[in-house]
Amino acid sequence: MIIFEMLSYSFLARAMLVGVLVSLCSALLGTSLVLKRYSMIGDGLSHVGFGALAIASALGLAPLAVAVPVVVIAAVVLLRISQSRSAIKGDAAVALISSGALAVGVLVISLTSGVNTNVSNYMFGSILTVSRTDAILSVILCVAVIICFTLLYPRIFAITFDETFARATGAKAVAYNTLLAVLTAVTVVLGMRMMGALLISSLIIFPPLAAMRVFRSFRSVTICSAVFSVVCFIVGMTASYALETPSGASVVCVNIIAFGMFAAAGKLLHRG
Repeated sequence: MIIFEMLSYSFLARAMLVGVLVSLCSALLGTSLVLKRYSMIGDGLSHVGFGALAIASALGLAPLAVAVPVVVIAAVVLLRISQSRSAIKGDAAVALISSGALAVGVLVISLTSGVNTNVSNYMFGSILTVSRTDAILSVILCVAVIICFTLLYPRIFAITFDETFARATGAKAVAYNTLLAVLTAVTVVLGMRMMGALLISSLIIFPPLAAMRVFRSFRSVTICSAVFSVVCFIVGMTASYALETPSGASVVCVNIIAFGMFAAAGKLLHRG
């Protein structure tokens, strides 16, 4: 069977393990982000992550050790801007920071190693970039994200649907929104090495949108989104191996096809 053949290679086994966990984290967080209309923050953070990875590579530092704190700080800043009455609105702030970070990343890489394979790997992802050390750190951080989401599920549910009511009941909405942004930042950085800066946000957006075509309750959408994301990742990676296509693009294409199927199924169900 082709999937067992894939897992016989250590680098593919690492990529599958990390990819499944990142897909799961992205889908869980994506449900809240999409409902709160924060989904574009994931795209902005991926560009910030690209710039951080480029600088870390140029300085010879551990990529994740540099990218995670930088992107976490950017996530908190973007969240604060989107919630404030600043002259720069949320979507404009995302565009401003993401485009600036992307430009810095490309410039740093072009001045150090040249705009060749490195840029392609960072922007579109490469399963070869997932080292053993990266895999261990990714698994630890992904498990931490899943545990945080599970333990704080009632609070996240509350601030997702009615933040004003959540504040009235004593919930620290700002703290939970910040935590949501931090968890998203960590997930984006972990997935970038494999999916790329331009494609990682698809793991946040497609699963919850697909689940919402069929289901209506928050719990059902969250569970369906998680299953959808993991299955699409495994199918996409298998197709990438069999057809020798880029892993990130293959996963996204599978997500698009599956989204179309869910949209069609949703129309039939609700029409019935």
